[in-house]
Amino acid sequence: MHPATTEVLAGLDRSREGLRAAIEEVPAQLRDRRPASDRWSVAGILEHLALVEERLTAALAAKLAAAREAGLGPEDGDPSLLSPEMRARVTDRRERREAPEPARPSGLGHQAALERAEAARAAFRLLVTRADGLALGRVIHEHPRFGALNVYQWAGFLAAHESRHTEQIREMSGQLQ
Repeated sequence: MHPATTEVLAGLDRSREGLRAAIEEVPAQLRDRRPASDRWSVAGILEHLALVEERLTAALAAKLAAAREAGLGPEDGDPSLLSPEMRARVTDRRERREAPEPARPSGLGHQAALERAEAARAAFRLLVTRADGLALGRVIHEHPRFGALNVYQWAGFLAAHESRHTEQIREMSGQLQ
């Protein structure tokens, strides 16, 4: 496996482990409860994470298919990963952000939302591992706020985004109990 692929998959695993640990801090009977009327529940956060990852996986699958059709070659050199500065911008919770309509939760319960998030992660990992060895550093997809990101950077973004919401769940744990 290409070292960049190994690194981004490990980052995704670490962020998911942190998310699961944060969820466990919230009693199961409180995971569907919002801490305030303008805040998401644990279930809402999980559904949001699933929606983001599903949409991104579909977009990157299309980009990869087009790149393969155009003759995408093997990864050569050292592709760019998500920078520490960009990670810090994504995880910074001092600024509240409004999710776009397609990424807003619809009301799944926490168990269904967790299952959807797990399925979305499995699909993203499969997309990346099936493309391992290809020049994923050259496959670009635009983020509306952060600009052009390659596949490796998007994987880092997903891990950072998940870490941002993991902290939200940790904050929520104290508010709900």
